[in-house]
Amino acid sequence: MPFLKMKEKKCKFYCYRKTRAENQSDKKVMDKLELVIFDMDGVLTDIISSWKYIHDHFKTSNKRSVNDYLKGKIDDMEFIKADSSLWVENDKPITRKKLIDILSNVTLMNGANKCINILKKNKIKTAIVSAGLDVLANRVAKELGIDYIYSNGVKIDKDGYLTGTGILNVRLMYKDEVVKKLSKRLHVPLNRIATVGNSCFDIPMFELAGLAIAFNPEDDCIKKSADIIVKGKDLTKILPHLEKYIK
Repeated sequence: MPFLKMKEKKCKFYCYRKTRAENQSDKKVMDKLELVIFDMDGVLTDIISSWKYIHDHFKTSNKRSVNDYLKGKIDDMEFIKADSSLWVENDKPITRKKLIDILSNVTLMNGANKCINILKKNKIKTAIVSAGLDVLANRVAKELGIDYIYSNGVKIDKDGYLTGTGILNVRLMYKDEVVKKLSKRLHVPLNRIATVGNSCFDIPMFELAGLAIAFNPEDDCIKKSADIIVKGKDLTKILPHLEKYIK
């Protein structure tokens, strides 16, 4: 899902935590590592947001819909529609191919390949849980060898043009829903799951998992919710914190 860059360490936008109900699940204590769940934008990729990346390309802005969404005035599907409707070329919606072409320039985070390879060698499952665009998430997962993907997208018509209708798998403010789904699907207890994120929208994931790592965090609130804070754009820096739970 799209969101704006939080330039200051302290959030300056309306806090969505005033909109959604607080997560009632108890924080788990890490036991043995079996699954690592990664956010995509700003964690596995070196961009702020895949949605914002497209907006930057077309020199458009989603400030109004972001504000409406965070205040609960529109839902996730309306949010996607508002965003994708701004992506036009020659007064026509863009094609899925155009979307893929634009996102083809997005680079992986430094150390991502090595990080995932080491986890795979230790038979640790990996997943992407991102409200970002599925065309990018699918490429990232394929390049890195990530096992499971949950992300969002937009539907296309028979000619390949975006219809403006969304494909919703991850609600931006409710990533914890997907953590629970993965835990159940893979029969992995929550206290054997580590989550890695960089923004306040990852806090609901942090509240469930046995280990919460704030990677190169964008704002103060996620730092307060994390068990571990890792600064700098090098994903291998999270490995020492995970290795102690690999048995």
